Amino acid sequence: MSVIYLLISISIFVAVAFFIAFIVAVRSGQYDDDYTPSVRMLFDDEIKPQKEIQTEEKQN
Repeated sequence: MSVIYLLISISIFVAVAFFIAFIVAVRSGQYDDDYTPSVRMLFDDEIKPQKEIQTEEKQN
């Protein structure tokens, strides 16, 4: 029975340690996305429906 208490206490300690490490990583900017904003401008163009493309071709 004492082994169960030991395992539970160790698992809670490990979980708290990982949680603290996660909080520190988030606050230090580890998960900030620096790549996507620089590439986002490449994908901002809207795709026109096929009908609009055909009507524009007929007008020209």
